[in-house]
Order: sequence, then C-alpha cells, then structure tokens
Amino acid sequence: MQPQRRRLLGATPALLASPLMLTACAGELKRFKTWKQARQAVFDLLFGAPQLSQSPWSLAQLLQHLAQSIEYSVRGFPELKPAWFRATAGQAAWAFFDARGSMSHALDEPIPGAPALDAELSLKLAVQRLLAAMDAFAAHTGEYAPHFVYGRLSREDYQRAHLMHLADHWQQLSHKA
Repeated sequence: MQPQRRRLLGATPALLASPLMLTACAGELKRFKTWKQARQAVFDLLFGAPQLSQSPWSLAQLLQHLAQSIEYSVRGFPELKPAWFRATAGQAAWAFFDARGSMSHALDEPIPGAPALDAELSLKLAVQRLLAAMDAFAAHTGEYAPHFVYGRLSREDYQRAHLMHLADHWQQLSHKA
C-alpha cells in the first residue's frame, strides 16, 4: 500500500465528518476556473511545450494520464475502490478538495487498472487525445461513471475534479524564458 494511501486510511475517522461539515462549501478553483481556460492551456502546449519536472513521465505520457481520467469519468474506470471506501474516505477526500478548490495527489501514480502510458506517443497526438477527451466530456449528456475513489459525482463536481486534477499536474510544468 502506498504511504499516502496509508495516511489517508489512518485519518479516515477524522475525515468521515468532513463531508457533512463541508457540504455546499465549494472553494474557488485555484488555477483553471473554467473548462474553456483549461482547454486553451492544453491547446497552447502545441506552440511551446514546457519542461516537465519531478515526473517519471514525459509530457505526452502526462497528457495521456489526464485524458484517461476524463475518458473514464464517461465510460467507467477499470478498477474501483471498494464501495465502503468510496462512500466514506473517498467522499471525505472529495469534500476536502472541493472546499479548498484544489487537490493534491501522488503525481506519478497511474490510474489503477489503466493501460500503460505510451512513451512513444508524440506530443501532438497526446494533446489531441486530451482535447478530444475534454470535448467528449463536455458533450456527454448521460450519467457519469463513479470515480474510482470519490464515487458518484455530478457533472459539475466531475468538471471541478478534472479542473483540479489538471491544475495539480500543471504545477509540474515550467516554461523556458
């Protein structure tokens, strides 16, 4: 078990009350305030790719990871945490991130059960995949699949989660002056 996951599980009793305390307390998003703004930032990577720091992945692999997350919110994640976990610690973690308007997670951790990230994929194709995933999410009109940790999320909550996920990874990017 990963150290961060062990810490989260150890903190579960304190976190269980969090969803109740943080209900309807959504914080302002810290980096990408809109889907359009995030989409533009992804598109802009085609015109000056930044350096990626503190990551075992290439920039193209990182973008594939972000695309997978969005794709799975529509079609279903390959593996889910147990229902009891999603209903307790998972919902508490979501409530915490939602309340502060940002998330933090292990930036080198793949989505459980997801196919390996293609190390040979070009940046152009990785950007196109992420943009296509974002467009598919925006166009989706049905129910969304449960998040593998947070459980069921509304469209608005999923969009916030994706914006926070993008922003958390965006901190790894540095543009050359």
